[in-house]
Amino acid sequence: MIASTTDEFASAVPHGKLAGLDVGTRTIGLAICDAGWHFAGPSETIRRAKFTKDLELLRDFIAREHVVGLVVGLPLSMDGSDSPRTQSVRAFARNLAPLSLPILLWDERWSTQAVERAMIAADVSRARRAEKVDALAAAHILQGAIDALANLSNGS
Repeated sequence: MIASTTDEFASAVPHGKLAGLDVGTRTIGLAICDAGWHFAGPSETIRRAKFTKDLELLRDFIAREHVVGLVVGLPLSMDGSDSPRTQSVRAFARNLAPLSLPILLWDERWSTQAVERAMIAADVSRARRAEKVDALAAAHILQGAIDALANLSNGS
């Protein structure tokens, strides 16, 4: 099940750890949050290969971390419309169906830029930024989603 709203996702996913995915053409950044949906943190970056290999690596990560749902960053255009990249990520999310987990597509328009700016401000080297940006972007995406989910459960 692919949800496009937090309401829809919240009704489909049990409480437990969620994983955030920043899906790129060459890598997939992974993040994880605690079971109470308070804090998201970067986990690892997967080098993309054939989809069957990507799925196998994601399945291993999900099992190892006991993940109950996925938040996939959706790269919308600045005006909120779909782009070819958006369509590619939507197709990727549909192809995750064998994992049998609820999936939330989350607007990630500024995630990578926000993470890059924060790392530059922290004087992180260019090489280190390149190594960490995808997992950190996934954490940024996941944190935005769990913040919205927390507001739902708080009645805000």
